[in-house]
Amino acid sequence: MSLPIFYIESAAAVNDIMTLPEEASKHIIQVLRKGIGEQVLLTDGTGNLLTAEIINDHKKKCGVRITQGQHTPAPGRQITIAISLLKNTSRFEWFLEKATEIGVQAIIPLLCERTEREHFRHDRMKSILVSAMLQSQQSWLPVLHEPISYEQLFRQEVVIGTAQKFIAHCMEDARKDLRNEAVSSLPSQIILIGPEGDFTPGEVSLALEHQFVPVTLGNNRLRTETAGVVAATLLRLI
Repeated sequence: MSLPIFYIESAAAVNDIMTLPEEASKHIIQVLRKGIGEQVLLTDGTGNLLTAEIINDHKKKCGVRITQGQHTPAPGRQITIAISLLKNTSRFEWFLEKATEIGVQAIIPLLCERTEREHFRHDRMKSILVSAMLQSQQSWLPVLHEPISYEQLFRQEVVIGTAQKFIAHCMEDARKDLRNEAVSSLPSQIILIGPEGDFTPGEVSLALEHQFVPVTLGNNRLRTETAGVVAATLLRLI
């Protein structure tokens, strides 16, 4: 049986001794009923996977000693999804969970002209990413950016330095199929996903001015969060 895995905020080295957070401690000691001498896995979300032995079975301050460490290199191709915030928070949270499971490396919440919600709890959103990373047995946590206005997006280094840039929209302009345009040998891709009601014509024009390629995700009209998941899946599978 594989060992349970938990998240830690910072890296640790072999033979380091550390006290785990209260939530993880309670789960390990009270729920899993682990005791002294048993092992768990820890990750800091940057590719490090650590084996730790329990040396103190306190239910609020579980102490462990790192016995082994391994590092998984970052994925060779970086996928970034820049997606509008949603009025329905649970739908946006669902997208965050699924994008993490799929293996997206960065997520940029967008404030577009038709975005209906601007409130954003970064701590809660990050906790969703952490849970999804652990559930899917990964050791890389996606970078979750602070929300940014659509216009500011094009001045960000994560956008400027990306090899392939796409914008998915529903207007009847000429668009290409994302599956045919994305190139797996290139090091990075970013795709823009608009709000309910789609991007405005001006927003699409601005993206085209910055060398974004207009694409379609298929024949069906998709909700924002569904479009984000479809785009992430298509980019990961090329």
